[in-house]
Amino acid sequence: MERKAKGHVKPTRSVSSNRWMHEHVTDPYVQQAKKLGYRSRAAFKILEIDEKLRLFRRGMVVVDLGAAPGGWSQMAAPRVGAGERGGGRVIAIDLLEMPGLPGVELIRADFSTDQGLVAVTQTLGDGVKADLVLSDMAPNISGIGVSDQARAMGLADLALEFAQAFLKPEGMLVVKTFQGAGFIEFLARMRSCFHDVKSYKPKASRDRSSEQFLVGRRLR
Repeated sequence: MERKAKGHVKPTRSVSSNRWMHEHVTDPYVQQAKKLGYRSRAAFKILEIDEKLRLFRRGMVVVDLGAAPGGWSQMAAPRVGAGERGGGRVIAIDLLEMPGLPGVELIRADFSTDQGLVAVTQTLGDGVKADLVLSDMAPNISGIGVSDQARAMGLADLALEFAQAFLKPEGMLVVKTFQGAGFIEFLARMRSCFHDVKSYKPKASRDRSSEQFLVGRRLR
């Protein structure tokens, strides 16, 4: 006869949660990020893309959408000379609270709302446009694949719309997308907006991840 547990039963982690925790703890990029003082393993992704395409140069204005916990802004700031005399600027926005970074102008707001967009444009200043827009935005995962993919591509669309309006003609957009429904259509939109579009999956991206980073250069 099966006995029923009495009183409070401590919830146990799911198999998928335990698997993720094991991957995270043993991930060499996570370990290296901690060693180097990087905010996240995502720093290695933008560094690899920068190595291939030379994204950053001193004096640039960079807007980092969905910046928390700050891995990309942390890499961008010293490379553009943010906060230094004659240097560039890095403007970072995220709904989540993010500890300060030297030279980075932080905005705590939801970029997907009108208020978030206004906050970014006001921080940029009248008539100021960006040299580089970065978007590592991704939705909170619900576990419903179709819904998660649609929301992810919706965020990519927001980044593209912002780039069209606030990039300099020779500017660049780096945006995270995911292979699946809507990806081919989004890639076509990118190609209609930029003269040059490249797709990358950095080595730091996990093998099981469907993420693809699209890089658009020179607005049409």
